[in-house]
Amino acid sequence: MTARRPRVVHVGKFYPPVSGGMERVLQLLCERERAEVDTRVLVANTQRVTVHETVQGVPVTRVANIGSAGSVALCPSLSLWLSRAEADVTVIHEPNPMALMAYALARPPGKLIVWFHSEVVRDRWKYALLYRPWFAHAMRRASRVVVASPPMCDVEQLRGFDTKTVVIPYGVDQTPLKPSPEVVERAARLRDRHQGPLILSVGRMVPYKGLDILLRSMVDVRATAVLVGNGPERPALEDLARALGIESRVVFVGPVEDIELTAWYYACDVFVLPSITRAEAFGVVQIEAMACGKPVVSTSVPSGVPWVNCHGETGLVVPPGDVRGLAAALGSLLGDASTRQRMGECGRQRVRDEFTADRMAARAVELYREVVSEGTVEEPAVAAMSLR
Repeated sequence: MTARRPRVVHVGKFYPPVSGGMERVLQLLCERERAEVDTRVLVANTQRVTVHETVQGVPVTRVANIGSAGSVALCPSLSLWLSRAEADVTVIHEPNPMALMAYALARPPGKLIVWFHSEVVRDRWKYALLYRPWFAHAMRRASRVVVASPPMCDVEQLRGFDTKTVVIPYGVDQTPLKPSPEVVERAARLRDRHQGPLILSVGRMVPYKGLDILLRSMVDVRATAVLVGNGPERPALEDLARALGIESRVVFVGPVEDIELTAWYYACDVFVLPSITRAEAFGVVQIEAMACGKPVVSTSVPSGVPWVNCHGETGLVVPPGDVRGLAAALGSLLGDASTRQRMGECGRQRVRDEFTADRMAARAVELYREVVSEGTVEEPAVAAMSLR
């Protein structure tokens, strides 16, 4: 007799077409695990109505959103949808105060997995008063805690839960990252349009990304920095580029479609992730660049970032906030084509071995089956949500 597929509920902050880095990880996870798991998704809607739809074969419920408190979408009916989930396994994608509160109210049956994406590093008093009690409540009841890299096992918030913490690295879909004829043509046009060599950075323009450090390092690097993305820091960064006298060698591209981003990966000579705090927990853009055969320069922030980019193998790792160190690393790679090629190939192989969407999903499915096989729990479990 064939065993019933585990019923798994994921809840994310948003889900494509509204998405960011972690939302894209959630999307890939749900799409790839769906062949083995009865997967459903609960996410915040952008409107005051609840909508049910299917996205790439995945059933998605977008829960009515009445507003926001900072970056947290307020979805009062989330607890109702959790109570109706009837899941064998429910997964909270953390940090996510709304989901934690909804879980405490709904107490849905089944097993709980907390997928811990990053620490809460801002507003410590708010964390202590409004967030930590809900987080502790869920963590006590979780069957497993998932992190994306071994260094994340040691973060302060997870102390005391090491016996149930497991590592499932993020994965990327390699298909759209392949050098199709259209991608190759676009990449060639981009290189012709901008003075090389090209240094690429991708991400939201927020303080912890360290883009000001990158711009300051560019004073001593004879290259053009291409910044893909947008955010509240963009005006200040544009002002800084002018003040440093490097505005002719800094290109602010803004948000781009996937095929254009892939073309930028192939057009660049070096990819850089200059983040300065552990708010950068992994850096999915690193593995996208590595999948395209590009060497990476990143920083030794106390998170998974330097674990992804192996110093001396797939790229170079420098101290966070070190302008001279960053400039030296970039200059070293730009001046050595053979090293760039060797590191790029090592990076591409590391992605194949460790960071594919299929591997991520297979590890997740194995974990679901493992926790389901452990039998019933004394207290109900939670569903998954990612509010960043």
